[in-house]
This record gives sequence, C-alpha cells and structure tokens, in this order.
Amino acid sequence: MERTDAEWRELLSPERYAVLREAGTERPGTGALLHMDDAGTYICGGCGTALFTSEGKFDSGCGWPSFDRAIGPEPVTTREDRSHGTIRTEILCTACGGHLGHVFNDGPTETGLRYCVNSLSIDFEPQREV
Repeated sequence: MERTDAEWRELLSPERYAVLREAGTERPGTGALLHMDDAGTYICGGCGTALFTSEGKFDSGCGWPSFDRAIGPEPVTTREDRSHGTIRTEILCTACGGHLGHVFNDGPTETGLRYCVNSLSIDFEPQREV
C-alpha cells in the first residue's frame, strides 16, 4: 500500500501518525485496547489489515496489549531495531509498513512469543454474532 507522507498525515491523528509512521510508542498502561477482553479481531490502524485475534491476547503485565501469535505469517513483518541502545525485533504491518511494536521470545504460551503492540497502531473489530 503506497501513500505519501502527506496522505498519511491527513488520514491519521498526530498521535497515531507518530506511532505508525515514525515508530513511536505510547506510554505503558495508557492504551485504549490494553484491557479489551471482548472476542474479535485486531486490525491495523493504518490500513485495516487483520493482524491478531482475541484468542491470542493475554495480559503480559508490560503495559501494552500483548499477543502470542499473529493471524498468520503474512500480515506481520519483522525487522531488526537497534534504537534506544538495544537490539529488538520490530513488528510492522506487511500491507502498509506501519510500526506496530516489538516481538519478544518470552511469551508464556507454546509459541514462546510476546507481540507487544501499541493500542494506537491497531483498532478492534468485535466478533459478529452468528
């Protein structure tokens, strides 16, 4: 998905732009989706791509929404992040390149992963009743 910087700035709030386009982060414990426990899907706040489901969400105590897996290998891309004097693995939306957060190898489930995601980078779609 190709958009100009001006298009992203028009589409996103300043706070969301800072996270999705400039790899910023929200303060821990402040995200609107941190304590969301409803069934549904978490989608990219920039392009609407489905990224995570409520089944993979858990409370890691880190202050950001955490997931043990992405919906599949396609929607989330990783790359090395050497900012802030550490080496981490950044996670991005494959479709639009938006910064989501980071993934760590200290998750409590069988995947061993903890996708630590900014609430500002995602939206929540409730599960539809059948």
